[in-house]
Amino acid sequence: MKTNLANIKKAKKLLNISECIAIPTETVYGLAGNAYSNKACKKIFKLKKRPKNNPLIVHYYNYQNLKKDCNFNDDFLKLYKKFCPGPITFILDLKKNSKISKLVTNKKKTLAVRFPKHPITRNLLKILKFPLAAPSANLSKRVSAVCSSDVKEDFGKKIKFILEGGRSSIGLESTIIDLRNKPKILRLGGLDVSTIKRALNKEIRINNKPLKISAPGQFKLHYSPGIPIRLNAKKIKNNEACIMVKKTNLAKSNFYFLSKKGDLKEAAKNLYSTLRKIRKSKYKSIAVKKISNKGLGKTINDRLLRASRFK
Repeated sequence: MKTNLANIKKAKKLLNISECIAIPTETVYGLAGNAYSNKACKKIFKLKKRPKNNPLIVHYYNYQNLKKDCNFNDDFLKLYKKFCPGPITFILDLKKNSKISKLVTNKKKTLAVRFPKHPITRNLLKILKFPLAAPSANLSKRVSAVCSSDVKEDFGKKIKFILEGGRSSIGLESTIIDLRNKPKILRLGGLDVSTIKRALNKEIRINNKPLKISAPGQFKLHYSPGIPIRLNAKKIKNNEACIMVKKTNLAKSNFYFLSKKGDLKEAAKNLYSTLRKIRKSKYKSIAVKKISNKGLGKTINDRLLRASRFK
């Protein structure tokens, strides 16, 4: 998408006075504010109705900008060179003299950081004098936004400005990895864990169901369209929608296919928009046919499992 400089200047002007705006990223749209400003961060939590114990991800242009806020190690540098900018978030030790708002970290001594790939948001970050705290631009525990109309649907006129960037190319949140000691995955996301393992050449634990919330996306109930979801369904009820990964010849009006040919990358991209579409269609519940638990299928299943806890 062609960069609109006037829109980027408008975004900068609002962010400079601690307002919140929506920004496009390759994963999902973010609700962004100055990560050094308590005022801006308070607005993010209030707009999203987000629990205060759920920390925010902070977005930087490059790792040189990060040096004043975090300490990092060789594992970080390896993954940064391989995957950044891109859909990976790092948990790092926060420096004592960092200006990051304590609201961002929930007073923890760690920070979740990311370097988004979307060219419009990169152009914005490049001209700002501060990083952006930016959780997904949706109401807390609900379906993430993958386009500007999703953001408008959730916030209406409560949000000052949406920096238009087209539809998110990945459609799932970033993969979160804690690099402070032995690497461990805290949230499955748009970057397959197997590619991270190969880059580091070491085993990586997956710990996305902790006793205490240590990173975004770990609440048991999350990503919900607001109606019940049945997983691994074999039979479909008359009044419910059915989600399948691969399109079949048995298409009915209540069938929703995430991919024409069963491609998990395409399925991931279409998941949230499909959940929103079903919600608008007034179905009382959703039945999900079994989805392969390999590659991005693990992330899709993680999102649907958390969404299925809506009662």
